[in-house]
This record gives sequence, C-alpha cells and structure tokens, in this order.
Amino acid sequence: MSDETAERPKGKKKTKAMDRDSLVERGVMIRAGFYIFGTHVFAGFVWLLFYLGEHAPK
Repeated sequence: MSDETAERPKGKKKTKAMDRDSLVERGVMIRAGFYIFGTHVFAGFVWLLFYLGEHAPK
C-alpha cells in the first residue's frame, strides 16, 4: 500500500508534504469548479445568442 492512500496513524503529526498535497488538491478542485462554472456561463451565452437570433424581427 502506498503512502498516498494510507491513512495517517493516530498521534502522528501532519508533515509539510501532506499539507502541500492537500493544498494542491484543494487548488485543483477550485480550478475545476471555476472551469465548469465558466463553461456553463459560456454555453448559456451561446444559447442566448441563438435564441435572440431566432426571435429577431425581420
């Protein structure tokens, strides 16, 4: 079993490497959230353009 997936035994302090890994993982999750949110906003804007184009006065 690797160190990455092993649980930390009780009584042991967190190491700097574990702190860094958790910060990196949190950063990745925040970035993924922004990308997903941004993609949905962009898709909504494109949908709005198609909707307005379809209902434009001729």
